[in-house]
Amino acid sequence: MAKLERYHSKKFKEITSRALIYIILIILSIVWLVPFIYLLLQSFTESYDPTNIIPEVWTFQNYINLFTDPIYPFGRWYLNTLIIAIITAVLQTIITLMTAYAFSRLRFKTRQAYMKLILVIGMFPSFLGMIVTYFLLQMIGLSGSIFGLVVVYCAGAGMGYYVAKGFFDTIPRSLDEAAMIDGANKNTVFWKVILPLSKPIVVYTVLMSFTAPWGDYMMASYLAQGKQELFNVAVGLQQMMSKGRDIQYFPQFCAGGVFVSIGIMALFFWLQRYYVEGVTGGAVKG
Repeated sequence: MAKLERYHSKKFKEITSRALIYIILIILSIVWLVPFIYLLLQSFTESYDPTNIIPEVWTFQNYINLFTDPIYPFGRWYLNTLIIAIITAVLQTIITLMTAYAFSRLRFKTRQAYMKLILVIGMFPSFLGMIVTYFLLQMIGLSGSIFGLVVVYCAGAGMGYYVAKGFFDTIPRSLDEAAMIDGANKNTVFWKVILPLSKPIVVYTVLMSFTAPWGDYMMASYLAQGKQELFNVAVGLQQMMSKGRDIQYFPQFCAGGVFVSIGIMALFFWLQRYYVEGVTGGAVKG
């Protein structure tokens, strides 16, 4: 009888704790979804009314205006963002994975010192060097180009090696040794042996490298220096809501926000499985 009571008591506690966790997760999900739902609804309204959450008149005109508005060239901003994100994703992925492989597999005297130095430097906010960065880009003629942002994003790509290194540490070294016995060098081992076995961490690194410039505002705004042809979508949408035109352009702003977010959300959900595998695999060893 006492055992049965303890069993029921334990079962009740498990059910209660699980129910509480689900309730908290549901509440958090609602809090996170409300802004996006509001943005989505307002993107279909004919005229913005702060008192009406659900549009009285539904229209797709705001999405059409995004690409036809002569004042705010959203199409150009989107193309700029796409070019920057794609080039950055490719270059950052290569640099990050090569750095991670070097720290994971190679043993040299300054290895630990470099890893500690990168860790310390990474603690400083990136915006501290914005002014110096701008003058350096000006010296090499990239301050008035979207490729200046690519240089900024890729310059410190090697500092994000931590997760990839943890993943590479889980791959047996015997594979490297077997390939080298067959005549392969370190370069061949990396490209022909390690990378084909590292699809999750490659996808994870590509996703992180792609999404970072996609939503960047601070550095993109600073380097653009107010020139619309250099804006990315984050800077452009912020400009759309400035200069006292927030009421007039708010539905169009919401349409831009939805258009920008849907693409990146679709990419994330499509590659979510590899993203999770990359994170968990890279967390096994440091």
